[in-house]
Amino acid sequence: MSLSPITTGHYLALSAALLLLGALGLLLRRNVIVMLMSVELILNAVNLNLIAFSQHWRHTTGQIFAIFVICVAVAEAAIALGILIALFRNRGTLLSDEIDLLKW
Repeated sequence: MSLSPITTGHYLALSAALLLLGALGLLLRRNVIVMLMSVELILNAVNLNLIAFSQHWRHTTGQIFAIFVICVAVAEAAIALGILIALFRNRGTLLSDEIDLLKW
């Protein structure tokens, strides 16, 4: 039994699955925390693409850029969770349909 090596195509297929899962979660869910996790899945799919192509072309630029994207995603998640805690304390819900802070 011979196992084939993992190629760039395998990474791209996994990245496409993560992107699809994140997009479906973003479009179909109403809970803001689940939507935030879906955005993180999409960012992880992008990072996987960056690292796969960086390995394929033998450059470290994609890997360095992926580290920067991870750092920005961590900062975004921390700020978003802080905003969501304040929103929950004000409104008592995290459903996106019931958040109407900007309506007159």
